[in-house]
Amino acid sequence: MTTPRLQNPFKHAPEGIKAMMALEASFKSSGLEHSVIELVKLRASQINGCAFCIHMHATDARKAGETEMRLYMLNAWRESSLYTPRERAALAWTESLTRLAETGAPDADYELVKAQFSEAEQVQLTLLIGAINVWNRLQVGLRAAHPVDPPSAAH
Repeated sequence: MTTPRLQNPFKHAPEGIKAMMALEASFKSSGLEHSVIELVKLRASQINGCAFCIHMHATDARKAGETEMRLYMLNAWRESSLYTPRERAALAWTESLTRLAETGAPDADYELVKAQFSEAEQVQLTLLIGAINVWNRLQVGLRAAHPVDPPSAAH
């Protein structure tokens, strides 16, 4: 269990948070599908171990109609046939940029992105990946606790 290091980190950097929220808002008109945006956010959050963001993006994806199985299989997307070529390219790029120190953003991953996304979408996707990594670092670094869903009647 996580104990938050700050109770409300957003109040300590309102201009920075405002800038991040403006960046987030820009993704809505980026040409990237909502499913791609949520899968990218969720996958980066899995890699970074950000429970707060995993909870948020799994919840958002489900509300937007994402299937439970695609969410469950996301950690093994390379071995699953549930993802489109465009989603697969975005996920490969997400992993490469989230693990940048290890990968160096290999040409093979960029070629996948280049084949599926316009140049403007490539920039938007790269900004999206950068943004979720900033959010993950803020939430993990300051130990944000995710909400706890009430137990369902089935349990």
